[in-house]
Amino acid sequence: MPLYEHVYLARQDVTTQQVEELTAQFKGVIEQMGGTIAKTEYWGVKTLSYRLRKNRKAHFTLLNVDAPPAALAEIERQQRLNEDVLRYLTVRVEEHEAGPSAMMRKVDRDRDRDERRGERRRDREGRDGYEGRDGREGRDGRDGREPREGREGRGPRDEAEAVETTEE
Repeated sequence: MPLYEHVYLARQDVTTQQVEELTAQFKGVIEQMGGTIAKTEYWGVKTLSYRLRKNRKAHFTLLNVDAPPAALAEIERQQRLNEDVLRYLTVRVEEHEAGPSAMMRKVDRDRDRDERRGERRRDREGRDGYEGRDGREGRDGRDGREPREGREGRGPRDEAEAVETTEE
């Protein structure tokens, strides 16, 4: 039997549990028609490049399928009828990818990168909090400089009141 990679996108307001139920339903149809599912991967909710049926995000799911073409035709027919499925794509492949797919490797790579950045940030800040380049902690100015002398807490109103009190 031919091998396929099948990805479908479910609406963003559908729960993860409902997406798993959809996947189980599609898996049942494929097995009923004499096929097998080699691997199922839930990629999570991702932002779409453009809106699809008023949705900006969608649940992504990958199925590695070993089934006759009629089984995939039935799955695609059911997905066209199901209003929770926004899009689907089926690609015939020579062999299924061993291990996690590229999307799952990307998620792992991003998680590792974020963890490394967090460690570097903690090393740079020190253990007690923010510490600037010169070693002094906590600045009041937006640009990182200390406030000028004689101007702490004075805004335009404070200066006008100060002028009025000296004239009396």
